[in-house]
Amino acid sequence: MNILHKVATGVLMIFRQLYDAVSGTYTYLLASRRGGEALIIDPVLEKVDRYLALIRELDLRLVKAVDTHLHADHITGLGALRDHTRCITVMGEQSSIDVVSMRLSDGDLMRIEGLELEAIYTPGHTDDSYSFRMSDRVFTGDTLLIRGTGRTDFQNGSARAQYESIFNRLLRLPDETMVFPAHDYKGDTVSTIGEEKRCNPRLQVRCVDDYVALMNGLNLSNPKMMDVAVPANMRQGLAQQDIARQGWAITAERARAMTGCKDTMLIDLRERTERQKYGAIPGSLHVPYSDLEANIQPNGMLHGLASATGRQILFYCAFGERSAMAVRAAHEAGLETAYHIHGGLDAWKKADGPLTH
Repeated sequence: MNILHKVATGVLMIFRQLYDAVSGTYTYLLASRRGGEALIIDPVLEKVDRYLALIRELDLRLVKAVDTHLHADHITGLGALRDHTRCITVMGEQSSIDVVSMRLSDGDLMRIEGLELEAIYTPGHTDDSYSFRMSDRVFTGDTLLIRGTGRTDFQNGSARAQYESIFNRLLRLPDETMVFPAHDYKGDTVSTIGEEKRCNPRLQVRCVDDYVALMNGLNLSNPKMMDVAVPANMRQGLAQQDIARQGWAITAERARAMTGCKDTMLIDLRERTERQKYGAIPGSLHVPYSDLEANIQPNGMLHGLASATGRQILFYCAFGERSAMAVRAAHEAGLETAYHIHGGLDAWKKADGPLTH
């Protein structure tokens, strides 16, 4: 499914539905315009080169790579895309993956230039499953499929929780909402909420107990890739130890002693919504990660401040991944006094560091 869509707000959008035949996985590439920011949902490792080629062809800048849940049937492309593009990796806060750049909770908004998606926590297939809704469509991961639903018999799945996610969350969206799942094995590419209400055989149940009985009676074999994919997908974080070995990492405890020092600029790389929700380290300057590249160049604001004042730069983010990428980029741009807080705000809070809201 291709090219240029007009969403309900009237905004034109680049939208590509890409398919991996081996795992039956759909991957979605979205952007508001040619030459603008893009995000990708549920990428597959073996297709990363194709995604990167398409991103170049459309003159896009990948800023976010998103997984709807911890996949068991393929290895995710999140880590490879991050390493190639320095994009932010995104998952739900319930995910057990070692490190991702940004963790969303139910109701959070995920934004890129010109586009906004609402995170909807839809557990059941796994306990970390999320769906993402735009104005006229919803990306349902493995929760709601076309004429089916995701299995609930492993990875802390729950048929009862999935019933709640489907019947009391997804099926309450407008009937005309388009449904784009993470998988299909029959060749279907899109459905609607109304169509699934009428035609999905697993949704024609009278109550939650009937649905639980139906799902518990499927007796499916495990995915062929499960023993390989799950462990691989749980280890997607940037190796912050590599940054530490370069001498560019500072512990949260040491960072506490440095706050307020005139020779240090504390830079918060998170998005505005993260600062509002979780607070910020007192005295930190907000420079979103998406604006970093321009700011660290010789004519950029951060480069100019550091050069003019001799102050060192101390980056931080939520968990240390964005700041680790930032400090590496800063050194490549000639900012030799750039460091980051190892483990980010998560480590800062564990060290009882103060926050301002």
